[in-house]
Amino acid sequence: MDKKLLLKQYYSHLIAQERRALLTAETYRFEIRRFLDWLEEKKSGAGTRTEFSDVSEYLDFRKTVDRIDSRSLAKAVSALKSFFRFLRDGRIMSNISGDGASMGGASIVDRISLLESPRSRRRLPAVLKNSDAERALEQIDTQTPLGLRNRAIYELIYSAGLRVSELVALNVQDLLIKEGIARVTGKGSKERLVIFDPETALWLKRYLEEVRPLFLRHRRSPAFFVSRSGRRLSRKGIWKNYRAIAFNAGVDTKLHTLRHTFATEMLSGGADLRSVQELLGHADLATTQIYTHIDSSYLRENHRQFLPELKAWREA
Repeated sequence: MDKKLLLKQYYSHLIAQERRALLTAETYRFEIRRFLDWLEEKKSGAGTRTEFSDVSEYLDFRKTVDRIDSRSLAKAVSALKSFFRFLRDGRIMSNISGDGASMGGASIVDRISLLESPRSRRRLPAVLKNSDAERALEQIDTQTPLGLRNRAIYELIYSAGLRVSELVALNVQDLLIKEGIARVTGKGSKERLVIFDPETALWLKRYLEEVRPLFLRHRRSPAFFVSRSGRRLSRKGIWKNYRAIAFNAGVDTKLHTLRHTFATEMLSGGADLRSVQELLGHADLATTQIYTHIDSSYLRENHRQFLPELKAWREA
């Protein structure tokens, strides 16, 4: 089967049958495209059927050559399991599927299903000092339409703790700017309400009135944030712009750090864990609890900084 057609069918299967979120489906499709490209190069068009050893070798390639971390490797394993189930259940019996032939008493699909995902160490997310976050935002040139739009974008991410995917999916009808409320669609297509502060509301209002009509011209779009050509913004564009902003501000940080910083500041300010969980859209409270450790580390570091002569710290 043609590779493009196979990937198209697999993507449709992920959405319609497995009911995967769009981002998950895109991630799996990318991984399988990577696998098929690697397999083509390895087999050199010889048409040899895929073996379980090929899958193991591919995962080793991703780890050692592409140098992906354990979390990305776990996603690759999940994608491969899903893909080979799709081939079996759809009876797409080609060389790529190995047609489920017995291999030591088990088909390739059965053996792949037994692959264990690597355990990822849960590292404490990086957070910014409030002064660093403010400095990064304040150096954006808001005298230009693009600058004004970008200020509204990053103020909202920081103020509401949004994921980038949630921000780009926002439509005009999702925001009640005057009330400081937005309806966002998170992972698993789950909707939730978030709040943002009055200063963020001012930037959003200015963008909506001064910039969005300018970028749209005579076009129509439900998207709240749009590019200069009037199209919905992409995640990559927002990441790229923030890297430049952070660099100019002399702040070594990634965009997702704004979300981490939001969560940490909420807990430091006295918000309860359940409220922060709801605002962040975490399905599991344990995911939110990691920020309590960040807060503890932050306090310890400040203690070290302002009481350097304390014997307990010198001996720690």
